[in-house]
Amino acid sequence: MVKSNDRFDDNETVAPEKSSAGTTATIAPAQHTAPHPADDWQDAPPRKRRRVTVRRLTEHPQFYLTAPSPCPYLPHRQERKVFTHLVGERAEPLNDLLTQGGFRRSQNIAYRPACEGCRACVSVRVVVDEFDWTRSMRRVMKANHALERRERPALPSSEQYSVFRGYLDSRHAEGGMADMTVLDYAMMVEDTHVDTRLFEYRLSGTGRTRGPLIGCALTDILGDGLSMVYSFFEPDYRDKSVGTYMILDHIARAAELGLPYVYLGYWVAGSEKMAYKTRFQPQEHLSPKGWIRG
Repeated sequence: MVKSNDRFDDNETVAPEKSSAGTTATIAPAQHTAPHPADDWQDAPPRKRRRVTVRRLTEHPQFYLTAPSPCPYLPHRQERKVFTHLVGERAEPLNDLLTQGGFRRSQNIAYRPACEGCRACVSVRVVVDEFDWTRSMRRVMKANHALERRERPALPSSEQYSVFRGYLDSRHAEGGMADMTVLDYAMMVEDTHVDTRLFEYRLSGTGRTRGPLIGCALTDILGDGLSMVYSFFEPDYRDKSVGTYMILDHIARAAELGLPYVYLGYWVAGSEKMAYKTRFQPQEHLSPKGWIRG
């Protein structure tokens, strides 16, 4: 499974906390917008930041706590999340700071687990400069040598959604994202106030014709690394370990950019869904004492 974090459900019941001024902060419902056409955005410039008039959301972020819900990783457990909005001019530095503190991004929200009596979810990041390129990983790179990476603005397309839909139906038909529509996908991609890009992986085309899309990764560019928000791939290519390849390619890309880390989201000991993350070594885990070698 190539999934760097859970989709944050902004429809969950939340317990608002008091703001510094003593008033209760409120949460505006998400507004859905239609996706962009499939082929007319290839060379589009990055989307302009939307202006936010609620100044205190950017200067003094408010944090909220979700109501308990079933844990998707450990049976018979309940999960809760603490979250805040990522909006306005300070969204990028706030996202950097919170990611270093164990938060993940989902659309314009940063969140992290806040479960009572449980600390099973551990933030994981790969140490790029010391990465161990094992023989098996080199074989994966060789097996996917025909794929070309193209970095695009965070704009959705029908082609991406087709691959995304096939990925969910094949691998996560019973998961929490199984009912995502094309509008949900569009919001997942473009509802961002930070430096987010789509890494598209395609087979080589012929002439002016693009090759077919095989995989895609929604990725945040941080001050100290690349954060893989969500990735998916064409199910017919699972035998080539495309999911592993995309992570390896992010590690290589981070090295090219001089960035020290690739953030993979949360790892849960004993969860089969998360086991793949331990293959990328060395890595650091966030502990109460800070980031330590995992």
